[in-house]
Amino acid sequence: MFAYILRRLLLMIPTLIGVVTVTFVVTQFVPGGPVEQMVTQLRHGAANRGGDGGGGSGGYHASQGVDPQQIEQIKKQFGFDKPPLTRYLMMLKSYATFDLGQSYFQHESVWGVIKEKLPVSISLGLWTIILTYAVSVPLGIAKAVRNGSRFDAVTSVLVLIGYAIPGFVLGVLLLMLFGGGTFWDVFPMRGLTSDNFDDLSTIGKVLDYLWHMVLPVTASVVGNFAIVTILTKNTFLEEIGRQYVLTARAKGAPERDVLWKHVLRNAAIPLLTGLPAAFVGAFLNGNLLIETLFSLDGMGQLSYDSVIRRDYPVVLGSLFLFTLIGLVTKLIADVCYVLVDPRIQFDRMDR
Repeated sequence: MFAYILRRLLLMIPTLIGVVTVTFVVTQFVPGGPVEQMVTQLRHGAANRGGDGGGGSGGYHASQGVDPQQIEQIKKQFGFDKPPLTRYLMMLKSYATFDLGQSYFQHESVWGVIKEKLPVSISLGLWTIILTYAVSVPLGIAKAVRNGSRFDAVTSVLVLIGYAIPGFVLGVLLLMLFGGGTFWDVFPMRGLTSDNFDDLSTIGKVLDYLWHMVLPVTASVVGNFAIVTILTKNTFLEEIGRQYVLTARAKGAPERDVLWKHVLRNAAIPLLTGLPAAFVGAFLNGNLLIETLFSLDGMGQLSYDSVIRRDYPVVLGSLFLFTLIGLVTKLIADVCYVLVDPRIQFDRMDR
C-alpha cells in the first residue's frame, strides 16, 4: 500500500505542473490583462479630471494616454517587467513552498482571499452532501426493495423532475414563493446571517444561520437527488440478484438481515468510495448562479471576478490548490475502495 500511495503522490507533481503551465500560457494570450485594465482606469480618471476642468487641450491630451513611466511602474507592480519564462519559473518556485502569491487588486495574499470566501462554499457544499446522502440513500434502498411498484415510478418521476430543473431557476422560484418576492415572506433573501447576528445568543446564531441556508441549500441539493438515488437503487438491485443473497434467503435468514447485513455492505461500496470526491467537489467548485442569486460571496463569485478582472494570481493559485485537493481526494477514494472491499488489491490497480 505504501508503495502505491508513494507512486500516486509522485505522479501528482507532473499533473500539477501541467495544469498550471497550460493555464499560465493561456493567460499570456488573453487580451485585456491587468496592466491594460489599470491603464484604462487611469485614462478614464484623467479624462474625467480633464472634463471637470472645463475642456481644453489639457483634458484632451490627458485622455489620449498615460505617461510611459507610469505604465512601467504598473508593469513592475504586477511583475510584468520580467520575461514570461522568468515569471513562470518564479511562480513554480513559489508554489513548491505553497506560496500562492498576492492578489493584484484585493491587496492581500491569495491564501487570505481564498480563506475569506471558503466558509460560504463549505456551508453550501457540506449541507448539500449531507442532505443528498441522507435523502437519496434511504430512498434508493426503498426503490430497490419496491422495484416496479407505484412508489418506485412516482419517486423516479419526482427526482428526475428535480434533476431537470436548473438550480438557479429553482432558486428564483423559491425566492418568489418564500422570500417575500411575490407570496410569503418566510425566509431571508440574502446572506448567511442577519445584520444583528453578533447580538444574538449562541442558539440564536445557529438558528439564524440555518434559517438563511434553507433556500440556497434547497436550490443546490434538489438536482443532486436523482444521481445518488438511482445509483443506490441500481447497486442494490444488482446485489440482491447475486448468489449469496439467494443462499441467505434459502437458509431462512430474515429479509431485514439479508438487506441490512449482507446487501447493504456490498452495495455501499460505490457510495462510500465516491463520497470524498463528491464532498470536496461540492464545496470547492462553488455555484456562481446560486451565490449571485442569494448574495453569497463564495468561491464561485471569487472565480468569476478573478477571471473578469484578470487577477491572475488568484486564478492560478486557486486552480493549483483545488487541483491538488482533487488529486489527493482521488487518492483517498482509491484507498477507501481497498479498505471497504478487501477483494481489491493495490497491485491489481496498478495494471
